[in-house]
Amino acid sequence: MSPFGGTRIDSSNAFTHTGGGDFHVHLGTESQNPHGPAFHKVADDQLVWLRRMLVAPDNMGEARATLADTGTVILDGAPGSGRNSAAKVLLYEYHRESGVYSELVPGDDEQLPLHEPSLVGTGDRLLLDLSDAARWSASRAGLSTLRTSVHEKNARLVVVMPHRDTLDPDLQRFRVEIRRPPGRQVLRRHLRVHGLPYEQYMQQLDSEAEEFVAERPMREIADLADLVRRARASARPGDGLAQWCATARGARNDRREEVAGLVTRLPEAPQRALLVTVALLHDAHADIVHRAAALLLKALGPGSGEIPLLQHKDLAERLKEIGAGTDADGHVRFTELDYDSAVRAHFWDHMPDLRPYLDTWAADVVELDDPHLTPAVRDGLVARLAGQYLRTGRPEGLASLAENWSAESAAQVRLEAAAQALTRGLDDPAHGGTFRKRIYQWCAYNRLTAEFAQVLVQVCADVLASNHPDMALVRLYHLARRERGTTRALDALRALVAKSGRLHRTLLDRLTRYGGPTPPDLTIFLHVSDPELLTDTTRAARALVEEAGVRRSLTACWCAVLAGLPRTTWQPRAAAWLHRATEGADRVDASLLDVLVDAAEQGREKRGELFAALYAAARAAERTAPGGPVRAAETTGLLLHKIGAAQGLRPAGPPPSSTRGTRP
Repeated sequence: MSPFGGTRIDSSNAFTHTGGGDFHVHLGTESQNPHGPAFHKVADDQLVWLRRMLVAPDNMGEARATLADTGTVILDGAPGSGRNSAAKVLLYEYHRESGVYSELVPGDDEQLPLHEPSLVGTGDRLLLDLSDAARWSASRAGLSTLRTSVHEKNARLVVVMPHRDTLDPDLQRFRVEIRRPPGRQVLRRHLRVHGLPYEQYMQQLDSEAEEFVAERPMREIADLADLVRRARASARPGDGLAQWCATARGARNDRREEVAGLVTRLPEAPQRALLVTVALLHDAHADIVHRAAALLLKALGPGSGEIPLLQHKDLAERLKEIGAGTDADGHVRFTELDYDSAVRAHFWDHMPDLRPYLDTWAADVVELDDPHLTPAVRDGLVARLAGQYLRTGRPEGLASLAENWSAESAAQVRLEAAAQALTRGLDDPAHGGTFRKRIYQWCAYNRLTAEFAQVLVQVCADVLASNHPDMALVRLYHLARRERGTTRALDALRALVAKSGRLHRTLLDRLTRYGGPTPPDLTIFLHVSDPELLTDTTRAARALVEEAGVRRSLTACWCAVLAGLPRTTWQPRAAAWLHRATEGADRVDASLLDVLVDAAEQGREKRGELFAALYAAARAAERTAPGGPVRAAETTGLLLHKIGAAQGLRPAGPPPSSTRGTRP
């Protein structure tokens, strides 16, 4: 990996859009916080949005009570009843400061088996979607063991099972069958959240709309609500809910033949360029559409010759030719609702040679310097282009697009577009797994530009970690090992493990698993080994530093640090450990000193030298101790006593008070 430059990708919060239409992820300034990316906020914001949208299905109260009483609920329900959304909302309601939200992926090579206790951390919120019959058959045997681990760790588990499938007798008491909520109520809730006033969303539906919402799955009702919202935005004055619903239903019709006929009637390159541009920049300002259409024509070939400028058709006339127009604010839309998606599909499917030009053109458009080119417009363009790759089953093409957009010296807005493209891929139900694996290959094996490495850090920390924190940890670990000139990956990794003792434990194990820590591993260790997190007893029954496995990992890492790195490198972290031991008054904080002494003792022939280095570090740390030099000197005395005990020079018990602060 080449050294990181000065380009920065920052991300603010994002939301899950449960309906159709555009989905925007705005990458802004919030993550400039030096404490690292707030990846956990993404998952929380998604769940907040989902909770606002959800109309509780029947028996939601029973499911909530079962989860509260037992820590586990197994949701049964017909497809389309909203069971997956209900599962996520149930877990959102149990948000705590400790633990992480995680969607388990049984059968994935990266995930531990369901019967493995270390799969569950204290306070974790786990979603296990086994609604697929094949996945249910393969995983149901491990549910009892998983439920036991969840109970022991004070975690929460929601399982979605196939409707009315067989369940083991010992798990029957956790089963709750939820039933589809009234479709009319679901539609009204979505319209209300979309901003329609009460007197509009409560209007009477026509018979076709009533029939639609009475029968269709929750996702299709959400899609209809989004179309109704958009139909209202472009409707004539005086139209009401019935007309908007009729327009929305019409937009669901197959328009492929209609669009094909329009393209046939528009043979000129400028006409088709404008048609494609409006479809990909729908609802953008006319100035942006005009400039983007000219860019596309330029990318595709020669211009329009020597025709005088005033003889050119104006934009209004050209838009009318393609069935589009501008609103009072100058934003361009097709006159027919959802026509833009049909146009995009037509050109993508029937002019495949156009695709590479669209990739380059989109990158050029996001870099345009124009006040009307807002983050929402940029993200909308990327989302629509990414949608064509995903719709046609070409996830690798979208992945390559993101990598190409992150070439060396790429502008920040282009890097943001690359992050948006990868976000779309990760969020896609059909291709999310492909993107997770592709990102792993990049992080672990590929030679990356500094710019693309930063994109991957951001996507792993702010997107992947939202639902799959273990996978994010592995990818950030690989990025951190190869990081040069910046601590962006290290900071993201530290922020991730700070939320979960289980993830912290997993990382420490990884640092020492394969023949001992390497120099890059030691850099990671010094960056993430926060003594406050290691001694925290508020989120779990005992502190991490008291666990035997964690203690072994910490000792091995400190031994390698003391023996292999100059003291100037590890002195700040050692000082933090010593200060924590000074501030604390119990055995947990004092155990930090035991780890340091044990690490030096493992140096064997060099242990005398390492003991001396530890003592010198403690003396230096006294000058910056928050509790003052007197208390710090007591800690130094305690450390010296433990060193003497390790050498067999003093008894192993606690030292007499007179020995604290003594000098050899």
